[in-house]
Amino acid sequence: MTFPLPNLSNDLTGRVALVTGASSGLGWRFAKVLAKQGAKVAVSGRRLERLEALVAEIRADGGEAAAFPVDVADADAMIAMVGKIQDHFGVVDILINNAGIPDAQRAHKMSLELIDKVMDVNLRGPFVLSCEVARRLIEAKMPGRMVNIASVAAFEYRGGGAALYSITKAGVIRMTEALAVEWARFHINVNAIAPGAFASEMMDGMLSRMGDITKGFPRQRLGDPAQMDSTLVYLVSPASEFVTGTFIKIDDGQGGR
Repeated sequence: MTFPLPNLSNDLTGRVALVTGASSGLGWRFAKVLAKQGAKVAVSGRRLERLEALVAEIRADGGEAAAFPVDVADADAMIAMVGKIQDHFGVVDILINNAGIPDAQRAHKMSLELIDKVMDVNLRGPFVLSCEVARRLIEAKMPGRMVNIASVAAFEYRGGGAALYSITKAGVIRMTEALAVEWARFHINVNAIAPGAFASEMMDGMLSRMGDITKGFPRQRLGDPAQMDSTLVYLVSPASEFVTGTFIKIDDGQGGR
């Protein structure tokens, strides 16, 4: 095998990407970035009107995108969605498991309904979706890239009322490591990004509950989603062909070391 010098291609032309949780925040940005690099992007989320607005932005910028609304807690609907995307664009070979919800409640006060919802959206859904995308890639004998959006909360919890969120994000990290091994022989690379506190719709809710949390950060600032662009593109591009089963923290030193 030969590589260009330097081996830094970010060209995603001809690739088909699926981004969950794309109706706002990080997912919105991820979808636009992947489209800008040439991928055909399937955007997924629960709010169709928001997805359609995102598709319109991508198309206005010269990209190719389509909306596929789904609740990631509905496994059957997700599996069916992957088939619809394949019929529309071709086999999904880039998956961004971005959808997630907070618990925002003390563990002993959580209802069973909320426990199930957080587990389904943050962990079970990404696992089911990853397996369906992998199954189709394996059938097509195609390589693929998966990036799971975890959190620095996977590595520490300070007792602020998000214990189950922390647990599910730790599960996402372990899922990344295990599935990377499972699918390595099929050339499906599975990696994760663990963001710190970034400006997003979810973060807006946290700030409304807790006030300005940035005062305790080394640089006293939130991240801008644009500051994840280079890492995201690297993990789905030809340049990361030898990288699988790892995670990259992007937290501006917020979590300490």
